[in-house]
Amino acid sequence: MTKGIRWAGFALIGLLVVLAMWWLNRSEPEHPTHLTLYGNIDVREVDLSFRVPGRLERVNVDEGARVSGGDIVAVLERADFDDAVTLAEAQLAAQQALLDALAAGSRPAEIAQARANVEQAQAALVFAQATLDRQQTLAERNIASHQIHDEAQMQVDLSAARLRVAQQTLILVQQGPREEDIRAARAQRDALEVSLQLAHRRLEDAQLIAPSDGQILTRIREPGSVIAAGEPVFTLTLNSTVWARTYVDEPDLGHIHPGMPVTVTTDSGGTYDGRVGFISPTAEFTPRTVQTRELRTSLVYRVRIVIENSDLDLRQGMPVTVHVDRSINND
Repeated sequence: MTKGIRWAGFALIGLLVVLAMWWLNRSEPEHPTHLTLYGNIDVREVDLSFRVPGRLERVNVDEGARVSGGDIVAVLERADFDDAVTLAEAQLAAQQALLDALAAGSRPAEIAQARANVEQAQAALVFAQATLDRQQTLAERNIASHQIHDEAQMQVDLSAARLRVAQQTLILVQQGPREEDIRAARAQRDALEVSLQLAHRRLEDAQLIAPSDGQILTRIREPGSVIAAGEPVFTLTLNSTVWARTYVDEPDLGHIHPGMPVTVTTDSGGTYDGRVGFISPTAEFTPRTVQTRELRTSLVYRVRIVIENSDLDLRQGMPVTVHVDRSINND
């Protein structure tokens, strides 16, 4: 019994010695110098639509076509837009003529005509007054009736009123149009100029122009269709900017920062330079499409990798691998 206890003690001492030697000779855990992330390509898409309604006359591209910024990809029927421009031009010309007439003031012939009307009214008043005087004398002698005398008085009053009207008209003609009328006509002219510019702009908007280089992903409408303003006609994928959407675990978050250079590779062998463009400030559960070595339920942060030398081989949703050099200074 004593011998067995002795051997057990020796075994325990030996185990302790082995553990002590392991503890003294252990090596520090190695930290990998590279971080590998997995994600997918994101390409911006734009729905191309007209700013004005109309009937689609023709489409110039089909699905899969490459377009450059400024290319005309579709056209609406122009007849209504041309008529709107012609109408706006005519209205502007008429208003400009009216404004010119007001600004020029009264013509010499108009002033002369108003002065002649005053002289005519004065002569009529003199004649009516003379007639009244004769009727007054006859009425006093009981040769003429008082009714004729009253009619003569009425003609004098009427002639005097007509003279006052002619005199005021002469004053208005000599002064010319009021400044308020000129300002109102000028404001109306300016409004019609804006209407003409709008008509020209609507005519230009009858052409659907690609905003930048890209590829037609979807052709939605066909010639002959009546298109509402803002209704999509094409879906365009833009050539730039292209980025990769990936996710990083919280323990690795301190090893990346915005602007940090990275390398992006595809399964087909393509290699691209990139940089970290955005790191989400909020955590989320790992999406099912993300492939990581950690548990699916772990929290991650979304990261956008901007690919600087992208080409047409990078397509929407393509899986990529992002290689991050953790030894790069984060300053």
